[in-house]
Amino acid sequence: MTHGITGFEYRRAEVAGGVELNVAVGGSGTPVVLLHGFPQTHLMWRHVAENLAVDHTVICPDLRGYGDSDKPAEEGPDVYSKRTMANDIVALAKALGHERFALAGHDRGALVAFRAGMDHPDTITHLACLDVLPTLDMWEALHGVQATVGFHLYLMAQPPGLAEQMIQNSSDAFFSYFLDIWANDPEAVPPAVRQIYLDACRAAVPSIVADYRASAGIDIEHDRADRAEGRQLAMPVSVLQQDWGAALGHEAAALWGAWAADLNHSTVSCGHFMAEEDPEVIARSLRDLLAR
Repeated sequence: MTHGITGFEYRRAEVAGGVELNVAVGGSGTPVVLLHGFPQTHLMWRHVAENLAVDHTVICPDLRGYGDSDKPAEEGPDVYSKRTMANDIVALAKALGHERFALAGHDRGALVAFRAGMDHPDTITHLACLDVLPTLDMWEALHGVQATVGFHLYLMAQPPGLAEQMIQNSSDAFFSYFLDIWANDPEAVPPAVRQIYLDACRAAVPSIVADYRASAGIDIEHDRADRAEGRQLAMPVSVLQQDWGAALGHEAAALWGAWAADLNHSTVSCGHFMAEEDPEVIARSLRDLLAR
C-alpha cells in the first residue's frame, strides 16, 4: 500500500500566510473537492476519488492541522475555526485554477464543508456532508448518558494543556479506539492504511485538539449568528448519515432541513467510515448530487 491515491499527483499549495496544504489532484473535468474526517487523512477518499476522477478533476487535501499539511500553533480561536479552514479550501481551489467547485466532506471535513457553503455560496456549487450534524445542532443533540458516545468532544473542548498531554501519552490507543468502534467493517481500513492514520494523528495531537476545541467555541458562535439571521445553504445539498437520531433522540433530516432548502437526506447502513466501507454507494450519491 502506497501513501498516496493511485494515479493522483501530489503537491503543496499556500492557502494563507505561512500555511501550506498537502493535496492530491487527479482526473479532469468539473472540479470536486473531498475533505477527510477524524482520525484520518485525505487517503480515506482513495476509492471514491479514483471513481470520480474518470470524469471530474478531484482534489483531496489534508486539512490544516492534519496529515502532511501545515499545523500552525493555536495562537487564537480563529486559527482552527471552521471559517478559517473553509477559507483554506477556497484558496486551495483558486490556487489550482478553480473559482467554483463542488465540495464533499466527511466528519470534521463535513463541518469545514458546511462552513464553506455558508460563507462562500457563490463558490460552492454543490455540497455533500457525511455523517455529521452542523456544529450547533450537534451540541444541542448531545444530552444525558447518551452523550457519552461523544466523550472525545468534551475532552478536547477543555482549555489547552490537559487533553493534549493525555492523548499524546497514549495516542495510538486513543485514535485506534475510534477506528475500531466506528467501523462496521474493520477490513475497510486495512493495516497499512490504519498505520498511516495513526502515524499522522500521533504527529498532530495539538492541532487536532485545537480543531475540536474550536468547535466548542468559535464555531458555535458562527452557527448561532447564521441561525439568528435565518441564513441557509444556497446550493443543492446531500447528507448521508448513520441513524444517529434513533440513538440520540433527534430527527437528523429535520435539523439539516433548517439549514438547506434543496436537501437530499439519506440514511446508510454502513459504519462511520462510509467512504471506505461502501465507496460505491458514496460515489454514486456524489454523482447524483452533481447531476442536480
